[in-house]
Amino acid sequence: MELGIKKTNREKKSIVYLISTFAIVLWGMSYIWIDRLINAGIPVFYFVFIRILLAGLVLLLFNFATGKLVRIQKQDIPKFILLAFFEPFIYFMTESYGIKETGSPTLSAMLIATIPIFSVVAGRVLFNEKINWINAVGILLSMAGICLVVMSKDTVGPNFIWGIALLLIAVISEVGHASVTKKLACRYDSQVIVMYQFLIGSVYFLPFFLRYGLADFQPYYLDIEIWIPILCLAILCSSVAFSLWVTTIKSLGVSKSSIFTALIPVAAAIVAWVLGHELLCARQWSGIAISTVGVIMSQYVIRKRR
Repeated sequence: MELGIKKTNREKKSIVYLISTFAIVLWGMSYIWIDRLINAGIPVFYFVFIRILLAGLVLLLFNFATGKLVRIQKQDIPKFILLAFFEPFIYFMTESYGIKETGSPTLSAMLIATIPIFSVVAGRVLFNEKINWINAVGILLSMAGICLVVMSKDTVGPNFIWGIALLLIAVISEVGHASVTKKLACRYDSQVIVMYQFLIGSVYFLPFFLRYGLADFQPYYLDIEIWIPILCLAILCSSVAFSLWVTTIKSLGVSKSSIFTALIPVAAAIVAWVLGHELLCARQWSGIAISTVGVIMSQYVIRKRR
């Protein structure tokens, strides 16, 4: 009987790791679609607002069709408002402009990859999540591997310090997002949490969309070549990936789930290599291997002998 329970728990953990990896791959692919839109001259506030609004509407239809649509409980309204403020609003804003101001995608990726360090502290303080020495070594290995993957000789921009500050705010907002999600995940389905998160987030972005996104509107903004990546970002990278991620946070906790977010730059590099956008050198492949080992160690649980 005990063996059967252990097997069931192991299978559940395997499913969680699988969906976590799938979400990270989708977010890695998002860099390619975002880069395509920026290179096409589409304003950030134009496609970010549409992406968030569409993601919320898609999940609204899904929850209505499946009968999972529920109202926010009165005591949870401030939590949902805070959740949407952390992400997508603050995170998307500070990450995008942080990358722009530092002038170094490499350094930006390395700073974003420090999320696990802050998450471990938040998980320990807010939720009393335990972490052993093997988990700590695994996190350090993952960070070292990520540095090998993203390390390059990029130049920095004139507003370098301001960019660093924005990226650190993005990191803190992601930790805040995970912490609030953990508190809501016990009362709402994943798709419901993400639906409200994006619908409220679209309200935050609406003034910026009207002021900056539509300021120099061009007819080609409506072309199918522009809307395909926007739809991919809205449905795959927002509706699907974020819903899966809520399940990950609920199952693994704030600190352990955050280590997967640190692998987004690695996932982006692999996706770019598969699609022929970038060639990976031996150093980067070594970093990917080290990061993988680090993730495995970060999830290891030491079982005490009876």
